Amino acid sequence: MSEEVKKQNSNVDEDAAQFDDTVEENGSEETRGGSEEPDVQQLQQQLDEKRDQLLRLAAEFENFKKRMEREREILVKYAGENIFRELLTTVDNLDRALEQGTADSGDDGQRLAALLEGVELTQKGLLSTLEKFEVVPLESAGKQFDPNEHEAMVMEASDKVPASHVLQEFAKGYRFKDRLLRPAKVVVSRGKE
Repeated sequence: MSEEVKKQNSNVDEDAAQFDDTVEENGSEETRGGSEEPDVQQLQQQLDEKRDQLLRLAAEFENFKKRMEREREILVKYAGENIFRELLTTVDNLDRALEQGTADSGDDGQRLAALLEGVELTQKGLLSTLEKFEVVPLESAGKQFDPNEHEAMVMEASDKVPASHVLQEFAKGYRFKDRLLRPAKVVVSRGKE
């Protein structure tokens, strides 16, 4: 569409140049004593044609802007569609894991083991889906406490972990591309008692 608009703009420029040439020629004829009446009518007709072309071009450009705005709104409205489509697989896996855990066959130990295995596989699938969309977990345990990435829940004494380092995670933190989605909720070491 933009190529078509550029082409029409160049046509308008060429026509304007021809119009200028015609005006110059007509002006020189007038000085030679030529008839002025047919030239004025011809110039008026050319002017009307150019005005019509310009109005059509402006209307076409306005329609183009409106169409681009509608397409942008649709893109924004359904931006998360691919992510949700991928997450449906995780929901299916959770359903299967729950079916295995509530099945009537086998003893309780086998059902619990099947349920646990299903949940673990679902978690791996969900994490791989998140990584596909550049959502990655933060590794916090044993690292220096960073208030930009960690939220301290409790401070505890520890002989093994130095002071101001993460002793334990309550909840993992996640990063989306270069932005922090959620800080990790952590236990911070106070050092030795």
